[in-house]
Amino acid sequence: MKFTLSWLKEHLDTTATLAQITEALTDLGLEVEGVTDPAAKLATFTLARVLHAEQHPDADRLRVCRVMTDEGEKQIVCGAPNARAGITVVLAKPGDYVPGIDVTLGVGKIRGVESHGMMASERELELSEEHDGIIELPSGEVGQKFVDWLAANRPDSIDPVIEIKITPNRPDALGVHGIARDLAARGLGVLKPVADTVVAGGFPSSIGIRITPELAEKAPFFSGRVIRGVRNGPSPEWLQKRLRAIGLRPINALVDVTNFFTYDLNRPLHVFDADKVKGDLVVRPSAEGETLLALDGKTYAFAPGTMIIADETGPESIAGIMGGEVSGCTEDTVNVFLESAYWDPISVAATGRALKINSDARYRFERGVDPAFTQPGLELATRMILDLCGGEASQVVTAGRVPDTARSYALDPARVISLVGMDIPEAEQRRTLTALGFRLEGDQAFVPSWRPDVQGSADLVEEVARIASLTKLQGQPLPRPRPGVPQPVLTPLQRRESIARRMAAGLGYNECVTYSFIDQPSAAFFGGGADAVRIENPISSEMTHMRPDLLPGLLAAAARNQARGFADLALFECGPVFLGGEPGEQDLHLSGLLVGSNAARDPYASRRKVDIYDAKADAEAILNAIGAPAKAQINRKLAGWWHPGRAGNIALGPNLLASFGEIHPRVLRHFGIKGVAVGFTIHVANVPLPKTRTPSRPALMLSDLQAVERDFAFVVDANVEALTLVNAAAGADKALIERVTVFDQFTGLEGGKKSIAITARLQPRDKTLTDAEIEAVAAKIVEKVGKATGGVLRA
Repeated sequence: MKFTLSWLKEHLDTTATLAQITEALTDLGLEVEGVTDPAAKLATFTLARVLHAEQHPDADRLRVCRVMTDEGEKQIVCGAPNARAGITVVLAKPGDYVPGIDVTLGVGKIRGVESHGMMASERELELSEEHDGIIELPSGEVGQKFVDWLAANRPDSIDPVIEIKITPNRPDALGVHGIARDLAARGLGVLKPVADTVVAGGFPSSIGIRITPELAEKAPFFSGRVIRGVRNGPSPEWLQKRLRAIGLRPINALVDVTNFFTYDLNRPLHVFDADKVKGDLVVRPSAEGETLLALDGKTYAFAPGTMIIADETGPESIAGIMGGEVSGCTEDTVNVFLESAYWDPISVAATGRALKINSDARYRFERGVDPAFTQPGLELATRMILDLCGGEASQVVTAGRVPDTARSYALDPARVISLVGMDIPEAEQRRTLTALGFRLEGDQAFVPSWRPDVQGSADLVEEVARIASLTKLQGQPLPRPRPGVPQPVLTPLQRRESIARRMAAGLGYNECVTYSFIDQPSAAFFGGGADAVRIENPISSEMTHMRPDLLPGLLAAAARNQARGFADLALFECGPVFLGGEPGEQDLHLSGLLVGSNAARDPYASRRKVDIYDAKADAEAILNAIGAPAKAQINRKLAGWWHPGRAGNIALGPNLLASFGEIHPRVLRHFGIKGVAVGFTIHVANVPLPKTRTPSRPALMLSDLQAVERDFAFVVDANVEALTLVNAAAGADKALIERVTVFDQFTGLEGGKKSIAITARLQPRDKTLTDAEIEAVAAKIVEKVGKATGGVLRA
């Protein structure tokens, strides 16, 4: 949004400087992106007077001038046809930068004659396109600053242009009047009211308007009138300068008026050449195959149902976006139909996006213009057209009605402190809201029609704090409700997650943060990819579904690293996975992935390929860190993405705590992983919470009695798992057997058998064991193992 300082002052009675205004705008949330100040570019130029001018001895078109400057008499060579004695000129001295020609002057020789500066033209100073000769000033003293002369005689020539960034929630600031309202509320001046103008119609409108029923919600209100007998042509100089200053090209008076109101009061308008409109204007949906040659010179084909304005012959305008070339106004236009309407923001945005049209009208309508100003804007524009172009206005015709935007919210002065932390008196809060256009009745604040963004009491607080300036907010310590240790902020699960992440990092893994979205084939490998977790509007074809597991993201990251030459990888991630599309159908996982050798975690260790036991050890270490019980068991009820013979689960009965092992080769081929990859997944939320708030370590049990170890070698079937044998042996006498470990396995025995050797450690508690007691326990171990596995002692 661009505007000039003088334009702003037509709505704001202020003595504030340009610096004060720009600082206040940014502080109010209307961030100033840039200021173009012509006076700054002209600050070095001064006035001088030509004393004498004679023909250059070696050039027909050059003259050697003696010029009186504030530094005395100087010689300047000039090629302007109007260079002559007695005129007051604008002088650029050696060292001055001339913006129009992008040159810094120096003392030079022109055809052998020294020249100490130059006398400038308007184009060279970027004041206009005039370049037929140097500037001749009707007044001024030698040495006077040129900007001072301009300020006194042509202030519009040095009018600063301010450009601000408008956030989507502030459509009211897309007009200069709305910007002035904010500055007035801040206290930088007094807001000038918009004129209350009504132009009486002298005859019925020859063009009627209507809205088809199916568009009643998308086009709530449409109004207009015929103005006949206008004289269209160039707009006055003040209007052209104003439009040029903000980057708009003046076209003709009628069009320039509509552009002026778009920026001045945020009221987009459109003028049709009434003689080119056949019949009435109808707001209707487009039909199949309809097209329009628009004012930008492009032809647009409409999808069926696009909201357009049409006459009997077909489309004449894209509603709320752009008019048509056929019914556009030219210098030959005599009769016009001036339209002012309110359009549904969502409908305008959808049409503009579909047609890929960006216009000032679309930019405003899709953010929400003031619906209550639709007809007043029509009256003001009518008055300006009559003043500039003459003519006679008809009676106003309307269709539909202005949407009712009336709403109010409770004003609670204490909420400013509770939400923002600023102590602003109630009287000041009420003054602020009144200055912004809110109507206050008791504790209710009625929202003005030009503020569609205010949708609750919290927005009232925001307005008060914004005008008061959030830069004045001072940090205050939070009060302690009572002395003592405060209640913990983190939940047990959050603390557990932090411990697990720290432990994984301590084990040498690098943390990853991957997208929660993955492609459907990858999700299918990990039990996902159903429609319940499909994204309706994915940002890419590779992010169509919510992830069912963290391993797909880690595998994709590993593949990218391998493609860049990093073969040894240790990665982990902790985050949510999605088991369904409903709230609560998600889980918190921590997954780790090892690829290549163990050098990824310990570069000083001897290199070896990672295997299942690396993943198992790391999973158990993390489970132990977050308080998982030591009695967890290992089973092989594995998901399909694990290698069926080289993976396992850690569980407490049916409660799955973790899975570990090699990733299935089929999955590795899908992700493009070279070599073997092992990993683990920990179900962080499945680990039982301690029964007490403050978990404590178990009591230390020490014995001064000698422990006894006995070795056993059992011959069992080849498919018997060592864990089954260990659990059976440990259960033979839980009071005496402290632990059972496997120390050897020999396969290849006849009959599909194998040998598993274990060590059972017996720890007496109250007396030393006798040989008979030891033998009795050994017999129980043999018996229990035999029943559980069918194994016998190896001969």
